[in-house]
Amino acid sequence: MSTAPDTAHDAAASPDPGPSSGSGRGTPDSEEKLPLFALLALATAVFITSLTETLPAGLLPAMSRDLGVSESAAGQTVTVYAVGTALTAIPLTAATSAWRRKTLLLTAVAGFALANTVTAVSSLYGLTMVARFVAGVAAGLAWALLAGYARRMAPVHLQGKAMAIAMAGIPVALSLGVPAGTFLGDWLGWRAAFLSMTALTVVLFGWILAVVPDFPGQPRGERPRLLHALRVPGVTPVLFVTLVFVLAHTILYAYIATFLEDIGMGGSTGLVLLVFGAASLLSIWIVGAQINRRLRLLTVGGAVLVAVAAALLAVLSDSTALVHVAVVLWGLGWGGVPTLLQTAVGDAGGEHADAAQAMLVTLWNAAMAGGGIVGGVLLDALGSDSFPWTVGLLLLPVIAVILYARQAGFPARRPGATAEGPAPEPAA
Repeated sequence: MSTAPDTAHDAAASPDPGPSSGSGRGTPDSEEKLPLFALLALATAVFITSLTETLPAGLLPAMSRDLGVSESAAGQTVTVYAVGTALTAIPLTAATSAWRRKTLLLTAVAGFALANTVTAVSSLYGLTMVARFVAGVAAGLAWALLAGYARRMAPVHLQGKAMAIAMAGIPVALSLGVPAGTFLGDWLGWRAAFLSMTALTVVLFGWILAVVPDFPGQPRGERPRLLHALRVPGVTPVLFVTLVFVLAHTILYAYIATFLEDIGMGGSTGLVLLVFGAASLLSIWIVGAQINRRLRLLTVGGAVLVAVAAALLAVLSDSTALVHVAVVLWGLGWGGVPTLLQTAVGDAGGEHADAAQAMLVTLWNAAMAGGGIVGGVLLDALGSDSFPWTVGLLLLPVIAVILYARQAGFPARRPGATAEGPAPEPAA
C-alpha cells in the first residue's frame, strides 16, 4: 500500500516560498481561501499513486492464472513497484529538482498512464514486471513533489490544511479504491481494473493542465545531508520502526487475497479490504485528533492492535466473524501509522528533518519490496498460514523500540504540546 508517507520528499521537491510568493497569495483576501479544485487534483494524484501500488493485493489469484505464474510470483508485482520507488526516489528528485513543478507532475502522471495500460494488456510476466517498475519510478517522482506542491498553493497558516486535503487520497485509496478495484476485477476481470486506472489518469492529466498552478523548481544548492540526520538522537529508532513495521504489514497485506482464499474466504476479499479501509479511516481521524499529546501511546497502540489482529488470524481464522474482527483491529492499528512515523521522524530530525524524511520514504518502500519477497518465500515454503505468525514476531521488537525511544523518537507528547491545546503545526 502506498502508504508511503506524505511529506517525505518535500524539501527535495521545492522550497517553501512563503505566503507572498506563488500565484496571487500576497493579499489578505487570497490568503483566506484554498484553491480547493487544484488541491483535489493533487488528492486524485495521491489516490492513483497509492491505488496503483496496492491494487494487485486484491487481484493476485486472477493475475497469477492469466500470467501463468504462481501467486507468490504474481505478488512480486507489488515488490517491483516498491523497488522502483525505493531505488529512484532520491536520485530522481535530485536530478529533476530544477524542473518546473507542473512539468514534473505531468510527467509522473503520464508514467502512471503508460504503466497501468501496459499492465492491463500484457500477457507476459516479464513485461508486466517492467511496467510495474516504471509505475514505481513514477511514484517516486510523485511523492517527491506532491506534498510540497500542496504547501506552495496555500498561505503559510493554511499549509497544513492544504496538505491534509491533498493527502486524503491515501485513506480513500485504502477504504474505497482497493475494494472497488477488487470488485471490478471479480466482475470484469483484473485487466479492467488496471484500465480503469488508466482512464482516471487521463482525466487527471487534463485536470492538472486546466487548474493546477505552476511553480519553479529548486535552485541548485545543498542536497539533504543523510549522514548528519542519522546522528540526530531519535531518528534511527524511528527509521528502524518504519522498516520493520512496514515489512510486517506488507507480508500479510500483499497476499491478503491468497490468505483469504486458503481459509475459505476467497469470495470475501473485496469486503475484507473495505472493512480494513473503513477501520483505517477511523484510525487516521483518531491519530489526527490526538497525535500532539499522545504520540508514543498512539504508536505503541497501533503496533499492539496489529499484533493482536495477527494473533487472531493465526489461531482463529476458521471463524469468519473473528477474521473480520481481526481485520478491524488491523485497520485501526495501521491506518494512522504513516502519519505517526512521518511526524515522529520530522520532530526528531529537527534541522535535518528533510533528510530524515527522505530516508524514511526510501526505507518504507524498501520494506514494502521486502514484504513482497519475504511473503512469497513464506508462501512457497510454509503456506499462507505462516503470515500472521511472522507479523506477530516482527512486531515484538517494534514495540520494544518504541518504548525504549521515549526521550527522542517517540516522546509522550510532541515538542511544544501542552495540556491545554495542540502543539504548533510543524513545518512539513
